Amino acid sequence: MIEKREFYIDGKWVAPAKPRDCDVIDPSTEEAVAVISLGDAADTDAAVAAAKRAFETWSVTAPAERRAVVERILQQYEARAEEMAQAISLEMGAPIKLARESQAPCLPSHLKAFLTAFDTIEWVRPLGDHAPNDRLALEPIGVVGLITPWNWPMNQVTLKVIPALLAGCTCVLKPSEEAPLSSLLFAEFCHDAGVPPGVFNLVNGDGAGVGSQLSSHPDVEMISFTGSTRAGRAISKAAAETMKRVTLELGGKGANLIFADADDRAVERGARHCFNNSGQSCNAPTRMLVERPAYDRAVEIAAKVATETRVAPAAEDGAHIGPVVNRRQWDQIQGYIQKGIDEGARLVAGGPGLPDGLNRGFYVKPTVFADVTPGMTIEREEIFGPVLSIIPFDTEEEAVRIANDTQYGLTNYVQSQDGERRNRLARKLRSGMVEMNGQSRGAGSPFGGVKASGRAREGGTFGIEEFLEVKAISGWG
Repeated sequence: MIEKREFYIDGKWVAPAKPRDCDVIDPSTEEAVAVISLGDAADTDAAVAAAKRAFETWSVTAPAERRAVVERILQQYEARAEEMAQAISLEMGAPIKLARESQAPCLPSHLKAFLTAFDTIEWVRPLGDHAPNDRLALEPIGVVGLITPWNWPMNQVTLKVIPALLAGCTCVLKPSEEAPLSSLLFAEFCHDAGVPPGVFNLVNGDGAGVGSQLSSHPDVEMISFTGSTRAGRAISKAAAETMKRVTLELGGKGANLIFADADDRAVERGARHCFNNSGQSCNAPTRMLVERPAYDRAVEIAAKVATETRVAPAAEDGAHIGPVVNRRQWDQIQGYIQKGIDEGARLVAGGPGLPDGLNRGFYVKPTVFADVTPGMTIEREEIFGPVLSIIPFDTEEEAVRIANDTQYGLTNYVQSQDGERRNRLARKLRSGMVEMNGQSRGAGSPFGGVKASGRAREGGTFGIEEFLEVKAISGWG
């Protein structure tokens, strides 16, 4: 049993003010593998106070000094990358191959992109030729509270902590209590990299406790949250009393528009993307909209991909999917699968219950529904599991209407060989991101959505600017 009860506050590992143990469960086995403590108001207050003191000096450090500190965090990761992959795999069930090749490497990937963006920022810039004595100064907003989820833990920690530090902010991180081990290891990276005391702090806790305390704390100037839309609404309401800046990266129900002229791998690529990370990605293309002439074949291909997608324990090497994160998540996904059957969608792969050969662990069968119609529960709500809904369409206009008819607006996808059509659709789809023909967005591209997906923009220059205030100055000498 791993014991990690302490919090990282003001450059030291400290015991919680009031011990409150919380088990970390291995979703592959349903067994407790670690114990942490959940913080209370005294711990939150101590971390915020440390961050507030540190802000006075960190906020005025030279950009080159902040850059050097962040570079040293990268060096710590590079020396301990395997530890990070193992921690993520154990805590949230990512297969070790996925943890090594996709989950843990989010840290160096995003960090390097932030450094590239950081070097382009002009901290004091002219307003324009019309006002030669006016300047715009970019300044850190202050103490920031960072609340991160369990599904891509190091992805979200990096997308929040690193730009906050580069901007000159000090921070208090509350990682998910479901997946705290990777964040505790990240805190070690910060300590060993020489991040000054109080600049980075970590307090474990749940949303109702430390999360709510940070959201309403008068000395926290900004909350950056990634998680459910329901929790995002609650955080926004709590933060309103103290006039905080709130940036939210929330749920999604991505539409993947596949036209008859799409490349031969489009359907397979879309299904695999949906099932990746056991479906636990907010940008997963969970609604596959297929042009009628290609529809029957697409259903066959997607069903084949689901049937051939292996489900196995996280510690086992290979290109399989692992369990979902916990019992609550498993039960919720099972309810959605049953709802799809009850509402008349055609089940063509997977279905309720555990996969064959697995009788312990939170494993879900990769599931495909065909003949899904707009308005069905599985078409409307974010399932957050390996469940794909396939919907036919006849015209481009119909596809856009179905895709946009959702409360969410994170990522949509287009598959077509017609460049003009792709460009046209990219502008019509209501989402923060559109990815086409399997091409990923470039390094430094902003990640974020619209509508109930939140309106954060994380990554690159946009991600750093979220932690900055713009000060307008006249009479510059």
